[in-house]
Amino acid sequence: MLRAPLATIFFGLLLVFSSKAKPNGKDKKAKQVVPDIECDARAGKISFPEFIVRCPSSCRETKEKVYGTVVFASISSICNAAIHNGVITNAGGKVIVKKMAGQEPYKGTFANGIRSLSLPKWRESFTVSVGKPKKGVIYPATLESQKEHSTTSPTTPAPDPTTTTSELTTTTTTTTTTPPPTTPTTTTTTTARPRAAVHKVRDAGNSHPYLAAASARQTQNGQAKGLHQVVRSGSAFAGRFPPRINPGARRPEAGANNRRQPSVPATSDVSNSEPDTGYTWSNVDTVDSPASDPRPEISEYERWYFGQYPPQPADTDSGPKHLPETLHTRVEPVEVWKPEGNPFDLDLSDRGKDPLPRVPDTQGNTNCKVDIAFLMDGSWSIGKRRFKIQKDFLSEVSQVINVGINGPMMGIIQYGDDPVTEFSLRQFSSSKDLKPAIDKIIQKGGLSNVGTALFYVNKHFFSDANGNRGGAPNVVVVLVDGWPTDKVEEASRLARESGINIFFVTIEGPDDSEKHNVVEANFVDKAVCRTNGFFSLPVTSWFALRKAAQPLVKRVCDTDRLVCSKTCLNANDIAFVIDGSSSVGTGNFRTVLQFVANVTREFEISDTDTRIGAVQYTYEQRLEFAFGQHNTKADVLNAIRRINYWSGGTSTGAAITYAAEKLFSKSKPNKRKIMIVITDGRSYDDVRAPALAVHHSGVIAYSIGIAWAAQDELEYIATDPDKDHSFFVDEFDNLYKYVPKIIHNICHEFNSQPRN
Repeated sequence: MLRAPLATIFFGLLLVFSSKAKPNGKDKKAKQVVPDIECDARAGKISFPEFIVRCPSSCRETKEKVYGTVVFASISSICNAAIHNGVITNAGGKVIVKKMAGQEPYKGTFANGIRSLSLPKWRESFTVSVGKPKKGVIYPATLESQKEHSTTSPTTPAPDPTTTTSELTTTTTTTTTTPPPTTPTTTTTTTARPRAAVHKVRDAGNSHPYLAAASARQTQNGQAKGLHQVVRSGSAFAGRFPPRINPGARRPEAGANNRRQPSVPATSDVSNSEPDTGYTWSNVDTVDSPASDPRPEISEYERWYFGQYPPQPADTDSGPKHLPETLHTRVEPVEVWKPEGNPFDLDLSDRGKDPLPRVPDTQGNTNCKVDIAFLMDGSWSIGKRRFKIQKDFLSEVSQVINVGINGPMMGIIQYGDDPVTEFSLRQFSSSKDLKPAIDKIIQKGGLSNVGTALFYVNKHFFSDANGNRGGAPNVVVVLVDGWPTDKVEEASRLARESGINIFFVTIEGPDDSEKHNVVEANFVDKAVCRTNGFFSLPVTSWFALRKAAQPLVKRVCDTDRLVCSKTCLNANDIAFVIDGSSSVGTGNFRTVLQFVANVTREFEISDTDTRIGAVQYTYEQRLEFAFGQHNTKADVLNAIRRINYWSGGTSTGAAITYAAEKLFSKSKPNKRKIMIVITDGRSYDDVRAPALAVHHSGVIAYSIGIAWAAQDELEYIATDPDKDHSFFVDEFDNLYKYVPKIIHNICHEFNSQPRN
């Protein structure tokens, strides 16, 4: 009777053991853990070169910005880039992100409900693909965030670039409290499990102000959920020393060898580069205690300007300092390091380094918020005595202008055969600090190559790393003894197109008998922002130079007249596509032309500034005038006035295609392409395909409908978001009301682009 139960038990045990048996003696493949991110998470904030993430739903509604197509700038939202590329839908999903070197330019397009923007260049790129892990690769289950500022070089050797596997550590943190007077201690144990890894390439350069501000907010809001729980901080060692910014601008003491910054930076070694993060990474993380903000009283701008941890005043307590026993990811300044101490005690080379930035003690003249670079003449022709007069003049200007973080910021470049940055914009935050720095400048010698110096300023000086603030106008003041020894026209043109206002202060310029010695005739008119006398200041004698300080400061602080800064007004190719159908009528057509003229008047017109073109259409299309055909504002306005009313049907779609072929195909690469379509009725042909084609080619389209225009067609034509690019007017006579709105939107869209 017992045989049946025994057989049943035996059979059950057999099934249990067989189910637990591992086929071929191998472990089951570990399941990939996919970390969640928020819709606004940007690729540049995550340190891994390749990783997998899961995007939530409804990211498209957040309208986070995306820059580029297929290959995106690292400042872009990962989730919105994935939606734009068709990798996921608005319902969310898994995405694999792979980083790569930066490129230029990034082209803006419209796809899958996401409008990506154009961007001239960015330091790092990334691509997105379907979130299906590659065979044999386990992606990081926990993401590490990138820091914002560079510190000292890591003391641990960098990993071998050819490494194909590495250790991904997991951290377990336990806290034990012993009886008083001892303090609670945290014991951190790490266990390692193998994963496939990709060599991490770190790009050089400092971060954009937006990223610095985001980092400050992340530090202050360490308890926030979502992305802040997934993205962790890096090394506990990195960041203990205050950052040293802009290598190469520290001036030597008297008698020391001259150590100057080269005119063109050498190619950076990747292992020693300064990327967005600038920090080394640790395999130990703790998330139980969020990092506290050591300087909560400073503003968001100061946090970017001086870094997350500005230098503290020297501690009067000279007693021994004890490092905390608890290992956290929070980074703190090491108090034992003093600015007045010998930096060689820490094996930190002082060669070619800037003095530490100071906590600002002045806000500066808030009515003169400009970023100014002075090009001082260091050529041999000037002599030591005149060079001293030039330094006294710069000292006087620095005191009159009242330097401060909310006012003007000032840097100096000395030029001879080639230029050298004496100090950058961010190095000194008050006038009293500038004066002794100017006094220490040593004459460089050489020729007076102003053109070479202007090329250098345009390419290297006005950068975020050097303290350029983006919202403040960029000004260059050139001091030259006599005349330049090279040509300045091309370098000046490029600088103007970049939004730089050039002033020329010529001391003892060439007289009639000397003009045959000048390399480039009328060099001042070819260099300055505008040839109206406002941007040039001739000084008859070196001994009269100091008297020019007040007039010069008054001019550079008149921001309303710094027209070369208004780059939204001088960096466009604008095509007007004008409805000439019979429903418009002759009188209303003249009203439309008046509207076109009113918009045109707001822009700086020339071949190097904004160019205007116009197309009139009915069933057919006619090119009224092309880009660059009229290169002065007066000529363009006269050409608009001469346009004759055509009359006929309404084929708006064909007109958009015609404008793309006849106008935008001949646009310059450094110009923004803007199309303004004006129509009063529904089109006889389809507008969707032509509009989508010009969007994909990078054209920013505005649509203006009058009276009987179809709202759906206006929205198809306009670039997203429609509310900023599509307008409806009930009567022709009300067109003029929309001129300020269109100009404002064009400039706002231009200025919202981040600067690299």
